Amino acid sequence: MSESVPSGIDASASAAPVRPDAADAAGTSRVSHFFVFVYALAYTGVWLALLTPMLVTIALRVRQIAPDNAAGQLALVLGVGAIFALIGNPVFGRMSDRTTSRLGMRRPWLVGGMLCGTAALTIIALAPTIPILLLGWCLAQLAFNAVLAAIVAILPDQVPAEQRGTVAGVLGICMPIGQVAGTFLVQALPSSMLLRFIVPAVVGSIAVLLLVAVLPDRRQTPGDVPPSDLRNFLRSFWLSPARHSDFAWAWFSRFLLVTGTAFLTTYQSYYLIEKLGHADTEVPSLIFKAMLVQASLIVVSSLVSGQVSDATGRRKIFVLIAAAVYGAGLWCIAAADSYAGLLVGMVFTGIGQGVYFAVELALVTQILPDRKLDAAKDLGMFNIANALPQSVAPALGPLILTASSGDYTWLFVVAGGIAFMAAFAILPLKGVR
Repeated sequence: MSESVPSGIDASASAAPVRPDAADAAGTSRVSHFFVFVYALAYTGVWLALLTPMLVTIALRVRQIAPDNAAGQLALVLGVGAIFALIGNPVFGRMSDRTTSRLGMRRPWLVGGMLCGTAALTIIALAPTIPILLLGWCLAQLAFNAVLAAIVAILPDQVPAEQRGTVAGVLGICMPIGQVAGTFLVQALPSSMLLRFIVPAVVGSIAVLLLVAVLPDRRQTPGDVPPSDLRNFLRSFWLSPARHSDFAWAWFSRFLLVTGTAFLTTYQSYYLIEKLGHADTEVPSLIFKAMLVQASLIVVSSLVSGQVSDATGRRKIFVLIAAAVYGAGLWCIAAADSYAGLLVGMVFTGIGQGVYFAVELALVTQILPDRKLDAAKDLGMFNIANALPQSVAPALGPLILTASSGDYTWLFVVAGGIAFMAAFAILPLKGVR
């Protein structure tokens, strides 16, 4: 993600407010601070349940079961699980868009997904072998991505376009807070692997239930839903890059940025052990401290950038600069030879991640192919750019490590280069400033 301001972006031009699309103009009223708080709390809860295993506990569990080939087995588990996330998010998003329950379009998926995800994490915690652990993680990815598909769709469902940068900025702090909370719980809990998997999921489920209780969910009758058969259902997942070029470029930029982040989340534990020489028992505490540093910067940068983006009516320049800053952070981590050096890199990645995810989410809700009928499905398709890197990074990681004789410096050099490319991918967008 490298990039100075290109000629196509006039940073000095007079700012105009973000123009709502036609559907937004139809009457979505501004949401209250209380709703935003509960929404953000629930979104944090989902990330708490999903990311804690990815950051810490799955790596530790894999190391317990297969200590001789932990890196390879971890790559297998996370890579295959990411494929299920890739499939599950848009499929469940489409099903949520077509749900005619009296509870609403989103509530059933929020509740059911958290319950099923918690059960799947129990399987992982008790798994005696890698295949059973893999099964549990695939089920967990399906369940939690059903929740993500529904909860992200609440943004275009409930929030008007002129308020989305601010709300997306608040949502942007939810992932890092979930990461910090998860790593804190893991290092604070007893050494019971079962508790380390289940407690974050239970806490996250309680947060989601609070949103379910206050959500003025959209409802539709069977007559509101266009008729569909299997062929049309499958065809609905194809979005022409030529027809929806803005959406396609935003998708590609997100894919590149998240690929860079996936290297960090996947290999941070082994980086600490194998490059910096820390003991296994130190890893949960060290990751918690690193996540705390990163999250602090994400919180500030996300909240500020979301509000400034709304006020100026600009999205692209924020996303572009954020991508470059994140890539620089990964290169700092590549060059580090101490834990302090890692923390410097986490400062840059925190700033870049906070701005990028806050503003780009607001940007994407303005260029959805069909916000009214297919918001959850289209956001689910966009979420493939979040899920696919979780397979790409674990697949590329061992190849890079093998080619570099296990040198984690080169792993993060490559990751930083990929992240820099995300800045270039945002330039062709024409539908937003």
